[in-house]
Amino acid sequence: MQFLNGITLLLVYQLVGEITVRLLGLPIPGPVLGMVMLFVTLMIRGKAPESVDQASTALLSHLSLLFVPAGVGMMAHFGRIADEWVPITLALLLSTVITMVATALIMQVTTRWFAKPLPEKEGGNE
Repeated sequence: MQFLNGITLLLVYQLVGEITVRLLGLPIPGPVLGMVMLFVTLMIRGKAPESVDQASTALLSHLSLLFVPAGVGMMAHFGRIADEWVPITLALLLSTVITMVATALIMQVTTRWFAKPLPEKEGGNE
């Protein structure tokens, strides 16, 4: 029952995000807004409920199955991909490099921000 409660909660947040995006005409996907809303809720609560933990663990354990529709979509549009492989490859490479650089920079900033200074040793500077 915990799993169903968790999945229901995840889907409710996705639905609320979708409705909000459509009502306000926001230029972001509804599920992304729903995920941000869920994140804010979990930050306020301080922890994830057991039901959400179970549902998310189950979804992550079967993550490879969620790539099947993407693979089918690629096969359905294989001709277009073959025609436009150069810009697709460049976009993938550039986005990967940009993501890696941005992640490294954000990690450095947050590490400095959250890192506690080491206590100085007393009397041993010789």
